[in-house]
Order: sequence, then C-alpha cells, then structure tokens
Amino acid sequence: MTEEREKQLLETIAEQKAMIAFLRQQIDLMKRRQYGPKSERIDDKQLELLEGLLEQACVEQEERISPQPRKQKTKKRAKAQKTIRYPEDIPVVEEVIEPLEVQAAPDKWRRISQEVTEELIFEPGRFILKRTIRPKYVAVQEPQQAPIVAPLTPRLLERSLLSPELLARIVTAKYVDHLPLYRQESIFESRYGVYLPRQAMARWMQLAAFWFQPIYELLRKKTLASGYVQVDETCIEYLSPGHGKTKQGRLWTVCSPGQSEANVFYQWHTSRAASCLDKVLGKKYKGSVQCDAYIGYISYERQNSERISLRFCWAHVRRKFHEAMKMGCADAAWVTVQINNLYAIEARLRERKAEKKLRAVIRQQEAQRIVERIGNVIKRWKLQGRHRPQSPTGKAIDYTLSLWPKLGVYLTDGRIEIDNNQCENAIRPTAVGKKNWLFVGEEKAGEASAILYTIVENCRRIGLDPEKYMRIALTRLPRMTNQNVNQLLPSNIAKELKAEQSKKTEKAAA
Repeated sequence: MTEEREKQLLETIAEQKAMIAFLRQQIDLMKRRQYGPKSERIDDKQLELLEGLLEQACVEQEERISPQPRKQKTKKRAKAQKTIRYPEDIPVVEEVIEPLEVQAAPDKWRRISQEVTEELIFEPGRFILKRTIRPKYVAVQEPQQAPIVAPLTPRLLERSLLSPELLARIVTAKYVDHLPLYRQESIFESRYGVYLPRQAMARWMQLAAFWFQPIYELLRKKTLASGYVQVDETCIEYLSPGHGKTKQGRLWTVCSPGQSEANVFYQWHTSRAASCLDKVLGKKYKGSVQCDAYIGYISYERQNSERISLRFCWAHVRRKFHEAMKMGCADAAWVTVQINNLYAIEARLRERKAEKKLRAVIRQQEAQRIVERIGNVIKRWKLQGRHRPQSPTGKAIDYTLSLWPKLGVYLTDGRIEIDNNQCENAIRPTAVGKKNWLFVGEEKAGEASAILYTIVENCRRIGLDPEKYMRIALTRLPRMTNQNVNQLLPSNIAKELKAEQSKKTEKAAA
C-alpha cells in the first residue's frame, strides 16, 4: 500500500469518526429535547466537572451574585408555600356549640373564655335563573291608550338566556383554566343539570370578542405607543372545512416591557410571513422591535429601515450554548457562564428597580466588558476553525455572530431588555391551552381567541381577576359608547375596585 493511499484512508477514517461523533451528538440532543427537562438552570458543580478552565469563570459568577439575598428569597418562598393563606375579607360563618350542662342550666355558669377552631369550606358554583318581570299598565281614565312598560336594560344578546356572569365564566374556563367547550358542556350537565350545547358556547365566544373589540383596540394602541416592543409568535392549529384536516395558523404576541398597564396584545394570522407584521405593528409604528432571529423580522426591517430597528435576544443565544454544553463542550460552558454573569447584573438592576438611565450606566460599567470578552473569544474560535460548523457549538457560534451587531444595543439603551422573555411568558398560557383544546375552530375563531387572550393576559399582569373584570365589563358595555369605553380598561377597573376596597376597609375600621 502506497503512502498516498494510506494517507487517504487515514483521512477518510478521521472524517468518518468526526461524522459518527456529530451524529451521536444530534441523537443525544434529540433525546434531550424529547425526554429531558426543559429548564436551562445550571448547577455550578456541573460546570466544574467539565474542565478546570471554568473555575475562574465560576468564581466570577459567585462574586457577582451575592449569596445572602438568594438564601433569604428561598426562605421566604418556601415559607409562603408551606403556609395556607386566605384573604382578610373572606366571608365568615360562626357556629357556637354550648355544653349540654350550660344548655340545661345557663344561670349556673359563667363564661370565662372560648376555644376557636377554623375550617375552610368550599361551595361549588351554582346556577340561578334570574327572571325580570316588567308589569304592563294602562291608564284607568284612558283605557284606549297604549299600555306602558319599563324599558329592558340593554343586554349582550337579545332573546337569549346568556348573562354577563355566565359568559364571563365560560370565557375564563376556556382561556384561563384551559377547559375546552365540550368539557364545559359535560360539567354543566353532569354537575348542575344545565345543558349548554357547545355550538351555542362557540357562538358566545364570538359574541364576547365582538363586545371586547373596542377595548382590545385601545390596549393595542397603548402597547405600541411606547416605541419599544417585543414580538414573538406561536403556531396553533385551526379547522379547514372541506379539507378534512387542520391547518397551522400563527398567534402573534406583542408586549411592551416597562409599562405599568396595557402592555400586551395578540393578533391572529394564518401565516408567518413578514407581511403579517404590517398588520401586527401597523404601517405607522416607529421604534425598536426585539425578537428572535427569524428571517421574517430581518426582511421586514430591510423593507422598513427608516422606521424599524431590530434588537435581538440574549436568551436565544444562551439556549444555543446551553444545548452545546449538555454535550460536554467546555467552550460552550464557558460562554454560558459569561452570559449568566450578564443576567446576574440584570437581576441586581431589577432588585434595585433601576430606571432606564441608571440601567444604561451600570450596563456600560459592568456588562460591556463581558460582552466584548464573549465577542472576542468566539470570533477567535471561528477564525481558528476550533469547532465544526455543524456541531452544536459551531452552530451556536455562527448564530451569535450573525446577530452580534444588535445584541449589544441593550448596553447603551436602558429601555431595552436583555431578552424577550416577557413576550415568551405571554405565550405560555396559549401553549397550555392548545394542548387541551387542540385547535381554535375555524379560521375566524382565531381572531376571537386573540382578542380574549389579550383581555385575560392584561388582567393577569396587573393582578386583576379576569372573571371579575369580565363580569363588570360585559355588564356595562351594552350601555356604553366608544367615547367612554376607555373607562373599562383593565387598569381603570382595577383602580376602581381598589378604591372600593379602601372605602370598605375605612368603614370597617370606623
């Protein structure tokens, strides 16, 4: 065998070994994604096992994150989980049990103290049939005149048994508790003896979206008014009549971090095309858009560069290196530790409730050098060809470098978050929901779901009970006009309820 032939065989063997290692990594990654935990939390001891080179980075991370506050937080959280709590104004029913001896001769006994035992009692919901009676009258002296009757209060749906309370309960059950309409139909009939066909409830969902449409538009305008939004989208199946199967639509999510009210809305489209952003953001929107690296966003920025500027997300970068780290790559673990240091700085800023100017200053003082260090190292690895382009670490490096010019923008702009996790958190309820109801119905049903999800999520973000809010809003909406519908924004209703509670508390104290 010639030396040249032997050299070719050795090269072939080396390439095949590298390919086998790569394919094993891909299989391992697929198994982890399918069966492994989704959390990206990392134990420092796991990092130390990878290589001794990580020790210095781990020490930096320990110095940046003060251990004492975290211990205190964990204590508080554990204590809160172990203690049963209930509101101070919970209705109380008292039952007094007198001894038999006292009942027989009360004059012979004197009360000195008492033993108190408390129980929490749960009563399931109930249906009540509200019957509105409007007597008709005729004038005694003018019986030929037309009879008079009191006008009926404006209703959600004329000639229907539907009430604001019932509609609020059904919407909450579907979009908060994730109960499909067919399950609600079964629950109402089996537990309460009330049969509500799911077809009727589906029409009522469209009706609820119709009434909430003006409030939805106000929430959308307020969210876009900040000039900085985060955008993401998730796929949801919808029925396609005539095809005998479902198709895939998209629920686009837009939120504006930092706003105390009206900071999220959803919009339904049947595609993921960049042109959908014209409708999601509107053709007049000017400002920053934080998102992932989907090519549609990049294409949209190119077409609207005079008014749109993209900002990318460090959480997506961290996710790539985290997956590579799970394969045992020490370089990926080093990058992951550096990104954790960036998040430690952000955690301290949140604890201090720092304003945007202070955030920009601290980021430039502490985070900028970490970002520069990450950039210099991965660029050097790229030039050296240290990792194969198709390996998990190689893909993570290419992904990061493709976004690099706009990953560091958050350092100088205190408004911008380090990631778009707030937007992804708004998507989570929809992910739980679609696992239960599988699809949203026909194409138009997606629009109704987007409106109702918007109402529910804005209530949740300000700590307002969605069902309580919808009861109030649906009762008032039939009597209101578009000019004063602003009064029914979730934030305004929350203030109203808080003021009422304060008055009750003051009255009770007096």
